[in-house]
Amino acid sequence: MAGSHSNVMHERLRSLLIEARSAAGVTQAELAARLARPQSFVSKIERGERRLEIVEFIEIAQALGIDPAELIAKLANSAATVAKGQRQ
Repeated sequence: MAGSHSNVMHERLRSLLIEARSAAGVTQAELAARLARPQSFVSKIERGERRLEIVEFIEIAQALGIDPAELIAKLANSAATVAKGQRQ
C-alpha cells in the first residue's frame, strides 16, 4: 500500500503545483523561463513524467511567488486525509 499512497501524494503535489501556477496567471512557458529551463521541464512535471527533487520544488514555488511551506502544509493535510481514509 505504501506505493499506492506515494502515487496519490505525488498526484496531489502535481495538482497543487498546477493550481498554484494557474492562480498566479503564469503559463508553463513563463514558469520555465523564470526557472531558466525548457518548457518541457514544467510540462513533464505537470504530466507526471518527471518527479521533483525538493530543491526543484522550492525553486518552482519561489518562481511562482508562493511560500514553499504553504504548499507543503497543503500536501501534508492531503496526506493525513489519505492516511485516515486507508485506516477506515
